[in-house]
Amino acid sequence: MSSARILVLYYSANGATHQLAKCIARGIEQVTGAEAMIRTVPRVVTAVSEPEPSVPSSGAPYCTIDELASCDGLALGSPTRFGNMAAPLKYFLDSTSSLWLNGQLIDKPACVFTSSSSQHGGQESTLLSMQIPLLHHGMVLMGIPYSEDALHQTQSGGTPYGASHIASEHQQQLTDHEHSLCIAQGKRLAALAITMKSHRNTSL
Repeated sequence: MSSARILVLYYSANGATHQLAKCIARGIEQVTGAEAMIRTVPRVVTAVSEPEPSVPSSGAPYCTIDELASCDGLALGSPTRFGNMAAPLKYFLDSTSSLWLNGQLIDKPACVFTSSSSQHGGQESTLLSMQIPLLHHGMVLMGIPYSEDALHQTQSGGTPYGASHIASEHQQQLTDHEHSLCIAQGKRLAALAITMKSHRNTSL
């Protein structure tokens, strides 16, 4: 059987959510039979005279609808914006109605992750709101169970709804607990994607 391809799709304005994406991808790659594919989305530009380039000048490539359709699992990440996901990621998800109509994401596992600049910056509401369109697509949502010790011990980011990071001016890098929870979430997503892909193949 071919490797399970896990899409790590994120938007990051200042690099904090990008750190989470890379760490979750490392967790995915630790699972035999899983492959991480990191992608981002362009900014939403209101000035028509200044469109975003079709290829980013640096960092991860932009995600295509076909890449989302063909993935075996999804990790979706965004910084908090007033307790919700950032507009560029919402804009991309709003363009996925064709996948919804064809049921192309049904029964594929998914998780979410986020970052904020303060302890109470809306992380949990952002994670929960990011899950809503994934539920509409019929995806199977997973979080981080409390069997992960870091979830009990963290004094920074990390929630049962998904990995998170508090990117304060004093703490730009992931803490040990945040890092541990990202790895755990990536590994859990990969294992579930492999299992569910195998089930889909045997039921064809």
